[in-house]
Amino acid sequence: MTRIINAAREPEIEDLVRFLRSAGAMITGEGSSVLHIEGGSPLSPAEYTIMPDRIAGATYACAVASAGGEVMLRQVTPGHFSSVTALLEAAGCRVKAEVDRLFIARNGELSPFYSVKTMPYPGFPTDAQAILLATAIRGKGISAFTETIFESRFRHVSELRRMGADIRLYGKSALVFGRETIRGARVSAHDLRCGAALVVAALGAQGETQIDNMQYVARGYDDMPTHLNRVGAKITVL
Repeated sequence: MTRIINAAREPEIEDLVRFLRSAGAMITGEGSSVLHIEGGSPLSPAEYTIMPDRIAGATYACAVASAGGEVMLRQVTPGHFSSVTALLEAAGCRVKAEVDRLFIARNGELSPFYSVKTMPYPGFPTDAQAILLATAIRGKGISAFTETIFESRFRHVSELRRMGADIRLYGKSALVFGRETIRGARVSAHDLRCGAALVVAALGAQGETQIDNMQYVARGYDDMPTHLNRVGAKITVL
């Protein structure tokens, strides 16, 4: 028997446990901080459908909040990223969640997010911090972000500033002073979430934005340009 203490509680861990159990593994405790694994039994073939990507769902929801408009996201699990959509709703978006669909719309001004602090699940995910921050640059007022999970998690800030964003860093915190308009610019993705954040910002910017190093985004999202173009974006992959 192996016991893992202080295990992550994210939905992806639960999904992994369910998959392994469908193949014959003896694991209990998913969703808690302690996992019990009884070894010695061979695994067998299994067919399993993996869960939807919650950060992809959060990214597309933020894209709507940044650009405006109305979108229905299908094949998502809204409860897995409700910490993000709750903030979007509080900032003025209309959100309606169903079992495997999420309707989100923004037709008026976007209010500030005030205080966002990354936390272990079920708190606000660190992987959505850059994406929501990119949305906040269009918000009216001041939004505050505090990163408690990873260091050097504000690499997207310098690129967003190239687009005219007013963002001030204070150690592990960032203050975003929202502006009515930001402008397109040539920027560069430093990592996966930075690239996604730049796409979200570009959708809400005036003019054209060129994003270099988009291979990072391609690694973490299933054909993001095609999905966004279907709902009215104008994205060309060079």
